[in-house]
Amino acid sequence: MRLLTWNIQCGKGCDGVTDLARIVSVAREMADADVYCFQEVSDNFSSLDGGTDQSAQLASLLPGYVPVFRPAIEAIDGGGRMHRFGNMTLSRLPVMQISNHLLPWPGAGSVRSMRRHALDVTVQAAFGALRVVNTHLEYHSADQRKAQIMRLLDLQEEASASAKASGTHNEPYAAQTLAASSLLCGDFNFDVSDPQHGLVHESVRPGLNYRDAWSMCRPGQPHALTCGLHDRVQWSDGPDCRDFIFASEDLSDRIRHVEVDTKTSASDHQPIFIELAD
Repeated sequence: MRLLTWNIQCGKGCDGVTDLARIVSVAREMADADVYCFQEVSDNFSSLDGGTDQSAQLASLLPGYVPVFRPAIEAIDGGGRMHRFGNMTLSRLPVMQISNHLLPWPGAGSVRSMRRHALDVTVQAAFGALRVVNTHLEYHSADQRKAQIMRLLDLQEEASASAKASGTHNEPYAAQTLAASSLLCGDFNFDVSDPQHGLVHESVRPGLNYRDAWSMCRPGQPHALTCGLHDRVQWSDGPDCRDFIFASEDLSDRIRHVEVDTKTSASDHQPIFIELAD
């Protein structure tokens, strides 16, 4: 099972050109993934997407994948036009369940910030049901980010305690699948040296805890850098590592490969790839 996660910055490369076809080309060249998880997908924010629906464009560029776009932000302007911004997951594995979790937003009015969410898509992998949680945490506020981390850990603890599978989907009570096995991926806006990384990687909760897949696959090796390698304007302090894939503990023996593409400049972030044994 192969997954690629990438903050695509609405398709804007370090050359200033917005090109979703380039994003998909780079992603597919890196990995013929079963699941693609993209952050910063825009719909009708003209300064970001030229007034287009990027979720529809990405779906058309990846035929054969089930496209799941859920926004953290949905706003309607005075002219009745909808504006959306959030994360998108595309899967060629069967999709069993979709949930969209709005994450905590404490002190929203007192600090520059925006609504954040976790797109939770359960897919049927060869080894069983797997929750793929695609997220992008707050950049400006460490307090908001911590609250969002704790909510993500709560969701995993809840899934571990209440895992269930449904064989039918013909009525609401029978249309629910909750998998304890999970990959949590995205742009977390903390560095690997930040104590907030430890909140996830060193969590001790009932059930299956998350662990950094890079550390499990490449013990002792420094994390590859994931942002600011090619864009030194937005990242004036230099490159660091803010993008991760965390895997639930039961997946540790399945992790075969974790890699970061450090060469592409198609976004200000770098894509990360993981392969799990079936």
